[in-house]
Amino acid sequence: MSWTSVPATTRSHQRRGDIADDIEFEIRGQELQFLEIELDPGESAIAEAGAMVWKDAQISMNTLFGDGSQASQGLMGKLMGAGKRLLTGESLFTTLFTHEGQGKARVAFGAPVPGTILPLKLSDYGGTLICQKDAFLAGARGVSMGIHFQQRVMTGLFGGEGFIMQKLEGDGWVFVQMGGMVIERELKSGEEIHVDTGCVAALTSSVDMDIMMAGNVKSMLFGGEGVFFARLRGPGHVWIQSLPFARLAGRMMASAMGGGPSRGEGSVLGGLGDILQGNR
Repeated sequence: MSWTSVPATTRSHQRRGDIADDIEFEIRGQELQFLEIELDPGESAIAEAGAMVWKDAQISMNTLFGDGSQASQGLMGKLMGAGKRLLTGESLFTTLFTHEGQGKARVAFGAPVPGTILPLKLSDYGGTLICQKDAFLAGARGVSMGIHFQQRVMTGLFGGEGFIMQKLEGDGWVFVQMGGMVIERELKSGEEIHVDTGCVAALTSSVDMDIMMAGNVKSMLFGGEGVFFARLRGPGHVWIQSLPFARLAGRMMASAMGGGPSRGEGSVLGGLGDILQGNR
């Protein structure tokens, strides 16, 4: 087992593979990060609609229906790709940024919430990554965004992420956004950890995710940690976020309504919605 703290600033590049474009990138900032991608002529990056902060004039923009990976599959393929994005809570469209000039050019993307932008090369994790529904920010052209269904009913109901999570597939770089600080855990075969359901940010497909009761009745009612934990069993990698957006939004709403800082918000006293979601 090992702990890895994710650095705030990373610079790297990806050599051209069978699918993904070759890109270089740099992540800037601490709590409010943004991503800069550097492209050579003809190279492209794909991003969520509305994520762009700035770009060089040589870079063109093209709106895609879905993530663009189904472009060769005709209208039905495009509709299926867009439908998958809707199910994970994303927009129907993404934006393709292509360098059409000379030399190098850059485009920058901003995370919508305070936290960490995490660069991950999918080929290092078997080509598949399972993430929270709104995790994807940008990636190399060729990355496919799909859906991952929770197979267990109880996990889908009480696991914090619902029945549907986001699945990223390919061999290139993806950039995912997570709340607060992020810790990576590498689990050995059979090794198990218990995580607040809202703090599960991403995991590899080899990790088994289930839920478990959070202690005895007294702990569940008054402990402030919710009724359920996510039980993650190795082998594989998991990424844990310290501040889920739902928790931040809930506390801001409570403060705006004059309730002041909330305590024990995950307990029964915090409301039925908090028990079911485990995010606050």
